[in-house]
Amino acid sequence: MTADGRMPFSEFVLARGDRLYGTAVLLCRDPHLAHDLVQDALLKAWDRWGRITEEPEGYVRTILLREFLTGRRRRWHGEHPTEHLPEQHGTTGTTGPAGPTAPGSPDVETRLTLADAVRALPPRQRAVVVLRYFHDLTEADTARTLGLSVGTVKSHHSRALAALRVSEHLVDDDVAATERRAR
Repeated sequence: MTADGRMPFSEFVLARGDRLYGTAVLLCRDPHLAHDLVQDALLKAWDRWGRITEEPEGYVRTILLREFLTGRRRRWHGEHPTEHLPEQHGTTGTTGPAGPTAPGSPDVETRLTLADAVRALPPRQRAVVVLRYFHDLTEADTARTLGLSVGTVKSHHSRALAALRVSEHLVDDDVAATERRAR
């Protein structure tokens, strides 16, 4: 801690960097873009670090979210994803926004399926879902972070939940098979 009781920037990055990266992965749907987004947000925060007096994590998270929402309009997206990775290396586990998970863990498939469903949401809806559930923010805090009205946050939240309810990623195979037989 500094003499005025604030955390030095380097300590903040070490303490909160993984959580910011997790947020960015949930928003970007791509770990490499998420890394770039976190770097951009931390660079902006570093420039203003001496003026940040309260809640530095919330301040940096707001920068991250605004960079995500505005950056999508100005960045080039000339890369096109393919169905299969060009090369795959064996790994011992999966790293997700909440940290590493062991292979074969019963939670891995569920987490990946849910992450795919959230990634399919439009950017603002995805941002609202990430803030409300990953960061456990209230509607008012989410609105303040995104610079939106509470009503707009509620609308995005409602639409996101409606989309998740019918998401092809979250369809239970047993229920789908029963519905096909009923037709």
